[in-house]
Amino acid sequence: MSTNPKDPKRIAAMGADPEMREISRAWFNKTFEHRYPYNFSWLGVPIIQYPHDIVAMQEMIWKVKPQAIVETGIAHGGSLILSASLLELIGGDGLVIGVDIDIRSHNREVIERHPMSRRIRMIEGSSIDEGVAEQVRSLVGQRSPVVVILDSNHTHEHVAKELALYSPLVQSGSYLLVFDTVVEFMKSDAFPDRPWGIGDNPYSAVQEFLKAHPRFQNEQEIEDKLQVTVAPGGWLKCVGDS
Repeated sequence: MSTNPKDPKRIAAMGADPEMREISRAWFNKTFEHRYPYNFSWLGVPIIQYPHDIVAMQEMIWKVKPQAIVETGIAHGGSLILSASLLELIGGDGLVIGVDIDIRSHNREVIERHPMSRRIRMIEGSSIDEGVAEQVRSLVGQRSPVVVILDSNHTHEHVAKELALYSPLVQSGSYLLVFDTVVEFMKSDAFPDRPWGIGDNPYSAVQEFLKAHPRFQNEQEIEDKLQVTVAPGGWLKCVGDS
């Protein structure tokens, strides 16, 4: 068996293995019960992600070498710090733009005191507010390529509006990453205190979006390679200009 990390046949075979997929999904569901993604940080700031997705984000960003990364949903700020640290390694004046409806003061303070803060701009407001989206577009300016990462409110309606507002920023060869599509494949009672669930979540919004936007395609190889991801069907590569 090939040990080449980029061997597409080996990765596809792994993704096509039903037993492995079943084991991976069971492992994911069990670890989620223990809030496993809360175990990790990036450069000292909680990131609330599975390590598998952190590695894949690093690969994606290093591959694209974007000049701007737009993220909806900030939480503690670890993902912003991850993106900013990678842009620092890439060089240039790359910028990370984070949007959240409620940036808590202690989280803002941690982010603003971090060595990577010079590459980060934060906007407080709803990501689906046209005024907020216009602020994002203004900060992006002429920067290209752009990576967009959606990780805020996970209802179908909200994500669908985010996709409409922010997908035009992504040009051919870059990525639009939609987190928590995994909600569609989790237990029906996994989110008893949230307005999203099976049939009403980022996955359903992405499926609708892809039907109307053929310039985006799910990059199945990423999911096959990871096996464990919160974004099954959500690693969208732009394959055509708008």
